[in-house]
Amino acid sequence: MKNIVVFGAGMSSSVLIDYLADIAPKNDWIVSVGDRDLELAKRKTKERQNTHAFKFDVTDEMQRLSEISKADLVISMLPAHMHVEVARQCIALKKHMVTASYVSKEMAELHEKAQKAGVVIMNEIGVDPGIDHMSAMRVLDEIKEQGGKMLQFETFTGGLPAPQSDDNPWHYKFAWNPRNVVLAGAAGAVKFKQEGQYKYIPYHQLFRRTEIIDIPEYGKFEGYANRDSLKYREVYGLRDIPTIYRGTLRRKGFCKAWDVFVKLGATDDSYVMEDSENMTYRQFLNSFLAYNPNDSVELKLMHYLKIDQDNDIMDKMESLDFFSDTVIGIKNATPAQVLQHILEQKWTLQETDLDMIVMYHLFGFEMNGQKMQRESFMVLEGEDRVRTAMAKTVGLPVAIAARMILNRVISTPGVHTPIAKEVYEPVLRELEDFGIRFIEKEGNYKGY
Repeated sequence: MKNIVVFGAGMSSSVLIDYLADIAPKNDWIVSVGDRDLELAKRKTKERQNTHAFKFDVTDEMQRLSEISKADLVISMLPAHMHVEVARQCIALKKHMVTASYVSKEMAELHEKAQKAGVVIMNEIGVDPGIDHMSAMRVLDEIKEQGGKMLQFETFTGGLPAPQSDDNPWHYKFAWNPRNVVLAGAAGAVKFKQEGQYKYIPYHQLFRRTEIIDIPEYGKFEGYANRDSLKYREVYGLRDIPTIYRGTLRRKGFCKAWDVFVKLGATDDSYVMEDSENMTYRQFLNSFLAYNPNDSVELKLMHYLKIDQDNDIMDKMESLDFFSDTVIGIKNATPAQVLQHILEQKWTLQETDLDMIVMYHLFGFEMNGQKMQRESFMVLEGEDRVRTAMAKTVGLPVAIAARMILNRVISTPGVHTPIAKEVYEPVLRELEDFGIRFIEKEGNYKGY
């Protein structure tokens, strides 16, 4: 009997645990789910046959070692910074591991040790990263196999409210980690390549440089550049491609309004604001504006950022209660922490809300002397607040990969991402059974 240990029973774990619990009895597996909240872990396992819930403290090294030692495969759904230590212990104890998070420098450095131990450490097999890699590689490999030369690759993903839950002027609610949304792009200049030219967008310009993308039946979205696109040239085998660009999707109009927070400095996470606990929302906004005893906060904001009175940006700010006297109530908070707190009051998905994942790829290529382009997109709406689109697109690929590793369909040891055909083909094929499928259309090449 094999034991799958899942560390973390948060929202993204729900569908993952259901998938594994459903197939555990016939595979003679035990699915053990650990979380610091034992009741949460119990709710996720539902006391089903061949499942086990336990209280888990990831900071307790002895408990972590004990649980890993009892496992045949570990699935880490913990915060990203905890994966490396779990991976080190999995390698030392010769246990396989799966996680949806990006491969960090420290994780990549474990590759040779994992190889020597005969251990598979599969990373980046959630939605983004994950389904984006696999769906892109399927098309890229097909074009290359047919003798095509790649000219352009652009890819965008967004976690958004589904149309029936899109009920605020920003057309946005938190489907991802709120902190990651607030700090998006703040780590440094975004890098990509456009028509053979290297391009860089500094943080203060990031949300002013967007692309418009039209998704059939869902309308227009805007995409802003995401992190370092250049490193994916090696990942995707596109070293000499003239254009490569990775981005994030939002509804049209979001980025121009979000730029207000960037320009003010409200997304800064580097210092603590004085007396943040007693500050009001209005005072928080005013703290970034020049002193003028005669003008209101609204007027100062419009003058400072050159916002016209009839611009819908002011409506968006009003919808978040930024001009109210609501007290923040958080001690020793950074501007980014205050902003996150304010947004969470309005952008948290409610019990009746549904989320949506939108993914879009654009491939430009030359084949038989003709320049072509292919668009590929996927939209998935959540079923409810448990079987969300996010939980499905993160949890299902992780669960499928775990099954494939235990059944030795994936057996090459080392630190991996799902870019090999032997991985992405069966995973994508099975995801289609759950409604996660891509629609493609081809036409003449239009360039960047």
